Parts: sequence; structure tokens; C-alpha cells
Amino acid sequence: MITLNDARRVIAAAELKAASIGQPMNIAIADAGGNLISHARMDGAWIGSIDISIKKAYTSRAFNIATKDLAEHSQSGNQFFGIHASNDGKIMIFAGGIPLKKDGVVVGAIGVSGGSGEQDHAVAEAGAAAF
Repeated sequence: MITLNDARRVIAAAELKAASIGQPMNIAIADAGGNLISHARMDGAWIGSIDISIKKAYTSRAFNIATKDLAEHSQSGNQFFGIHASNDGKIMIFAGGIPLKKDGVVVGAIGVSGGSGEQDHAVAEAGAAAF
């Protein structure tokens, strides 16, 4: 289980990383059911990335995989091609979503959006490390 305090701690760590690279981000935390626990939009972060960050967290939890890795598997000719069209359009295959694990079990996820895929993934990793 992820508590609101857990979510706030993860978001705070992600915000520190985003600030250190000079890129404002949207950061979402989902629970084990893929439901939003908490979201933060840093000052100056794109409003279009709010939805993307939430969907990255959902996607990462729904499939227990980093969205960066899912993106690789969902390219044309690969095993998950077309997955982005599933789940009523809630699947986001851009880098920036990472499962959150407790004792080796996925209990939620973080989703980050607002920079390049590499930046989003780095910020999500920083948040996940704080979990």
C-alpha cells in the first residue's frame, strides 16, 4: 500500500531532481489499482502534461513495467504493438512511468511528464528511489 505521505515523499524527491535539471514537471502517484493518489504540477510545467503524467503512472502500474521499456516492446513488429490503443486510451507509452515496489511487489507507480523522455525517466527514477 502507498499512503498519501509516501506519495508526497516520492513527489518531493522527484521535484528536487526536476529542479536540479531545470525542467518543471508534472508528477503523479498511483496506487496498486492504478488510481491517482497525488499529483503535483510544478510552476511552469505544461498543462498538457498533467494528463500524460497520470496516464504514465496508470500504465506503469497496469503492466508492472517502466513505460520506457513498454515503449520499446510496442513498436511496429514487436510483441505489444498497438497496446497504446487499449484500456480506453489510458495507456501512455512514453518514458517517465516507473512501478513502485515494496518487498518486491508492485504497489503503485510514479508518472512524470514535462521534459524529454530521458528527463522524465530520470525524474521518475529519483522519485521511485525515495519510495
